[in-house]
Amino acid sequence: MSVIITGGSGLIGRAITNSLVKDGHQAIILSRSPERVVGLPSGAKAVGWDGKSADGWGELIEGATAVVNLAGESIAGTGFIPSRWTKDRKRRIIESRINAGNAIVSALKEAETKPQVLIQSSAIGYYGPQDDKLIEEDNPAGDDFLASVCVAWEGSTVEVEDYGVRRAVIRTGLMLSADGGIFPSLQLPYKLFVGGPMGSGKQYYSWIHVADEIAAILFLIDNQEAHGAFNLVAPNPVSNREFGRMLGKAMGRPSLIPVPGFALRFAIGEVSMTALKGQ
Repeated sequence: MSVIITGGSGLIGRAITNSLVKDGHQAIILSRSPERVVGLPSGAKAVGWDGKSADGWGELIEGATAVVNLAGESIAGTGFIPSRWTKDRKRRIIESRINAGNAIVSALKEAETKPQVLIQSSAIGYYGPQDDKLIEEDNPAGDDFLASVCVAWEGSTVEVEDYGVRRAVIRTGLMLSADGGIFPSLQLPYKLFVGGPMGSGKQYYSWIHVADEIAAILFLIDNQEAHGAFNLVAPNPVSNREFGRMLGKAMGRPSLIPVPGFALRFAIGEVSMTALKGQ
């Protein structure tokens, strides 16, 4: 099969690409800087797009098996320390997702032989902070910034269902991978022997390993009965305190030095709520 992946140069996109190619499939990565997408396996290629239209790539969607939409500016930024959510960054975070979704809808609308399925990326931030409540896919959206991002992200491609394309929405939890994402940032204080709980430490982290993330996405592509929203998280969420204890144990480091909530809020502002309130 042939799969088009927007935002495919990131952690999840690379992992999906490698898995597809390993199984004998083709992967097409859409990137605004395709010349920088290096080291792709045989059977994969990077194609340029502007992130907001079907110009230059729309014809590739003709006859493709699936589209996986992962595109969107990083919530946390690109460094070890999360970037503050300024007014401009918030605008870019939301607009980048809406524009990518609109581009996909435009390409699908024009295709005579449409893909069978669209996998639409989202996050459990959709629900907003929920403390220790059990959250299922039919729970309503929250009312904070991350929830508004997820609502807009999911809504950007809902129109493809009108064209007969099956759509599955993946609401991903805290994804763990040694190759990138948030995990290296979580490891850093433990490497420096200053790891410990953040804030109260009671907030829950619903996590998922990258291997399970990719397996779930591929399952949703293959399973023709799968549509609607899916929470991509492991079945055993843990508190921030327990997560840190287990991480410290695995790394041979203590987990004793707490990070006060006020200090985290002072350092990185509103984005600190993703760690202090739990997602």
